[in-house]
Amino acid sequence: MSKAWLLFVAVVLLASGAAAQTGSPEITSIWARATPGRADTGAAYVTIESAKADRLTGASTPVASKAELHEVTMQDGIMKMRSMPAIELPAGRTVVLKPGSIHIMLIGLKQPLQAGESFPLTLEFEKAGDRQVNVTVAKPGAMGPDHAGGGANMPMPHGR
Repeated sequence: MSKAWLLFVAVVLLASGAAAQTGSPEITSIWARATPGRADTGAAYVTIESAKADRLTGASTPVASKAELHEVTMQDGIMKMRSMPAIELPAGRTVVLKPGSIHIMLIGLKQPLQAGESFPLTLEFEKAGDRQVNVTVAKPGAMGPDHAGGGANMPMPHGR
């Protein structure tokens, strides 16, 4: 092989490795709980894995007036929820937004979230930019996407 060919192959391999590292975060297990009657708040949950360090800085959806990043903590035996400016996404680590922990709070729901339905959600990343995902609504009280209430044959995304 000529040196030029070897150099070309090396450049292509390096470029493809760099492209893989700059890829968008992998987003799985995208779900929300159904909301009762006239509830005007809900929550969405996702699992995010990013090859490079990034931050989830916000979210938006047409089903709510506002979406905020929230964290639930226990302080002196009392559960407290507070808004967060961002959620850190360490390189190569999986971050799980789940009930009783960090999550996306949906404020000012325009209609109840119904089990079996879905809605769009845009996630805003500091480095990776905006990503739109589709949120599957699980039954009330569900603890994960496997409890979506759509029947045993309904495919659901799974986290790692």
